[in-house]
Amino acid sequence: MEETENIFLALINQHKGIIHKISKMYMNGAEEQRDLFQEIALQLWKAYPTFKGNAKFSTWMYRVCLNTALIYFKKENRKVDKTPLDENIDVIDVNESTEKEEKLAYLYTAVQELNVIEKALIFLFLENQSHREIAENLGISEVNARVKLNRTKEKLQFIIKKNGYEF
Repeated sequence: MEETENIFLALINQHKGIIHKISKMYMNGAEEQRDLFQEIALQLWKAYPTFKGNAKFSTWMYRVCLNTALIYFKKENRKVDKTPLDENIDVIDVNESTEKEEKLAYLYTAVQELNVIEKALIFLFLENQSHREIAENLGISEVNARVKLNRTKEKLQFIIKKNGYEF
């Protein structure tokens, strides 16, 4: 059991950025993000025995994380307020430029206006997933993934422009 736990923890540590990004996309406040992060970690641990290694761990993890975020979001009937992100949230590494930090904060704020499926699409796109991989992770056809992603990118561009966050 201890060996399984150590392997799991090493894999989670290696891919924890996935959990952080999903938490930031689905929750606005720092406390809500931490709660979702913990819920995702718990669900990953519960689901870990089902990981058979047929796919990469990160692919399996994307699916569990996104499903957990969707369920968590719906279960809590959360209404995302559209206030700017808390300035104390570590959006990116301290070594990055202030300008890049501001742009990323604008992006996360704009993403808060997307629905839960659109957030998943943008997240997977930002993770450099192919249309095929996005389709597999969301359980839709590749054509549907491509169409939905294009519409979501257009919507996100509109939100960014509407909020005066043009880059």
